[in-house]
Amino acid sequence: MPNPCAEFDALPTSAKLQILAFVGLLEIWSESNYAQNAAGNKHYMSGGKPGVMPSFAPLRATIGHPVLDLFDPFGFSKNAPAEKKEKGLLMEINNGRLAQIGIMAFVAESKVPGSVPLLTGIVKPYAGEPMAFFSASDKALPYVEPMLNFHF
Repeated sequence: MPNPCAEFDALPTSAKLQILAFVGLLEIWSESNYAQNAAGNKHYMSGGKPGVMPSFAPLRATIGHPVLDLFDPFGFSKNAPAEKKEKGLLMEINNGRLAQIGIMAFVAESKVPGSVPLLTGIVKPYAGEPMAFFSASDKALPYVEPMLNFHF
């Protein structure tokens, strides 16, 4: 099994830039006052709920896309009782935490073989920097080479 960090390093720079741009657009949308007001939500810094992703309904009305929202795209929880929603939210948070712990276990084992006994011998060692989005193959981008040469 190849190392996932090494596979990400092997992606072309253009693919990494597309990922960065897509996530950036989602962040801009989720933080925009237009999206918050159109969805009837308040921004979390103004008393709204943290983590709520505004609906894409205003964009859908204007350009017809995206067809589905990120949260509850098929409307399954729209009419669910509050206690079921609260239980589902708690399950989602706990599953997310467990996934983060699992991912970091794989990253730790790839950098320090033997650090996670259950994964010893399963995860291949990785010589790169797993916390750097860009790697040596992306040196043509501005600021990447100095970033790679910086050491704490």
